[in-house]
Amino acid sequence: MNSELSVVFCAHKGGVSLHIMSFYLYLLLGFLGGIPAGMGMGGGTVTIPLLVLVGGVPQKIAQCANLFSFLPMSVGALKTHADNGLLQTKGMLWIILPALLASALGALVAASLPSELLRKGFGVFLIGLSVVGLYKTLQTKNG
Repeated sequence: MNSELSVVFCAHKGGVSLHIMSFYLYLLLGFLGGIPAGMGMGGGTVTIPLLVLVGGVPQKIAQCANLFSFLPMSVGALKTHADNGLLQTKGMLWIILPALLASALGALVAASLPSELLRKGFGVFLIGLSVVGLYKTLQTKNG
């Protein structure tokens, strides 16, 4: 198993091992990234840089962890919307099939790219997102 993915709990004579500290660091980083995600602000824009820059996690692992975190949130959101009668199922197949295909293709492309390229591409994406946000803010104040 890849050491980047495993968490080992152990102790030694000197006290708490580095593995336990890493676990708590990742737990804290996930919590900090989850706060904006819970407020609908796109937690990946916070979680991924936290994991990469503070946690030292490779870009591919950080992006994978971020995407994996959407699974339980999506199940909860889907159940809530279904319970409140807010799901529109008509034409849903025409959305799901292309989304599944695009997701699979995107995953294959991302897996074949070097982590450094993904990291730089994500940085460009964040800069672009910031520019768009700044532009919209300035338009709102001036218009």
